[in-house]
Amino acid sequence: MSSNTRTYEDYSEFRESLNEKILARGTTITKRFFTLDTKAYEPGALDGKTKELLGLSASMVLRCDDCIAYHIDQCIQNGATDEELFETFDIALIVGGSIVIPHLRRAVAFVDECRVHNEKNT
Repeated sequence: MSSNTRTYEDYSEFRESLNEKILARGTTITKRFFTLDTKAYEPGALDGKTKELLGLSASMVLRCDDCIAYHIDQCIQNGATDEELFETFDIALIVGGSIVIPHLRRAVAFVDECRVHNEKNT
């Protein structure tokens, strides 16, 4: 496994652990930003799945593997199909260009990790 690839469990444990530390020690600004981020993805005129797919596309273009993993997980939890995910990947490729391809590879591997994890927990 490359240093840029994590298992679902590694990703989840790392994210949860560090978020707890950040929120315990962070300033009011940090806490407000985390709250704003959470609120932005709540259903409104757009449903939660659509917002997560948008976040996934943006994260791929920005080349943030942690963000990509988070949004893939949220997309799947919101019922996104592989077809929806791959169309989202297509948009990211068009907008971001070939530099997105390494992140696409890791994203596809993470989709499979998420599917396995969710099947175990249903």
